[in-house]
Amino acid sequence: LHDDMVALGLKPFPLPMGVRTGQTTAESPYVLDRFDGFPDAAEMKADAHVAGVREALKHPNVTLQTNCLVEKLETNASGNEVKKVIATSNGERVEYSAGIVVVSCGAINSAALLLRSANGKHPNGLANASGVVGRHYMAHNNSAMVALSIQPNPTKFGKTLAVNDFYFGDEDFKFPMGHIQMLGKSDPLMFREDAPGFAPGFTLEYMAGHALDFWMTSEDLPDPENRVTLTPSGGICLHYRENNLEGHQRLQKKLKWILEHAGCEQHFFPNHIYLGKKIPLAGTAHQCGTVRFGNDPKSSALDAWCRSHEVKNLFVVDGSFFPSSSAVNPGLTIMAMALRVGEYLGKEELV
Repeated sequence: LHDDMVALGLKPFPLPMGVRTGQTTAESPYVLDRFDGFPDAAEMKADAHVAGVREALKHPNVTLQTNCLVEKLETNASGNEVKKVIATSNGERVEYSAGIVVVSCGAINSAALLLRSANGKHPNGLANASGVVGRHYMAHNNSAMVALSIQPNPTKFGKTLAVNDFYFGDEDFKFPMGHIQMLGKSDPLMFREDAPGFAPGFTLEYMAGHALDFWMTSEDLPDPENRVTLTPSGGICLHYRENNLEGHQRLQKKLKWILEHAGCEQHFFPNHIYLGKKIPLAGTAHQCGTVRFGNDPKSSALDAWCRSHEVKNLFVVDGSFFPSSSAVNPGLTIMAMALRVGEYLGKEELV
């Protein structure tokens, strides 16, 4: 497929992956064919546990408090400094205090925590004089597509290849379309819901064994009405209206065009059987944008170092700071910002 894409004038490239797929030891007895959305007991992927938490816990000044839910942040009387972190641990109220408080709950829950922490000095939510906290929620226009091949696809780990040739548009469409990549291998259970309507008569096992799996991501734009709000009891509501759909629809057509014109086209069924599914609102893996950073305190909640404009010892370091979503997984950018802010905190005297 890579060579066929090159022959079409495209520039495919390897996905940046942190996976030890070739290792089989007593500690790593298997190789997973996908790594999304769940931990790997064999610790063969560089997830937050392996690359971050486990290493941090080797230091004597780091404690991981489990079964602990942070309810709100309390400030001093002037409202310019967090003095207490109020939490419930195993059913009991506990309080923590620190010179610096970093919120990293994910874009939805970080915004919810700040909104829940409203007080007399911050009536609309902590660090929310601008009114942007909870707003501009983004999670991308994402969809999965599977092409069924006549030949079996025995690939064990398919999430290796990507194409960004249409990221900024092309001659036919001058606006950004997005990112195409391969996915981890399908299995019969993944087809169970949608397959009968698309391909009657095909067994789920046959479809999984003959599938080439793709993922497409296009940018969704920061709409202030796409937002996180709280119910009267403190529960979370997520409001989202799709936008920028034409670019994503064109990207889907581009992928079909690639598969229908590549040299491997002869290996696909003559009527080009594709199974596709747009990711719904519950697909929040790429969540970002709800506590945006910027230079102007009137239109942003954080400065360039992810520090609150209003609360001097409060930082928010996760996907919340994004002012726009781009069209790739936000994970690497979140990691880069965490390293950047961490270095800043280690060097600067915060006053």
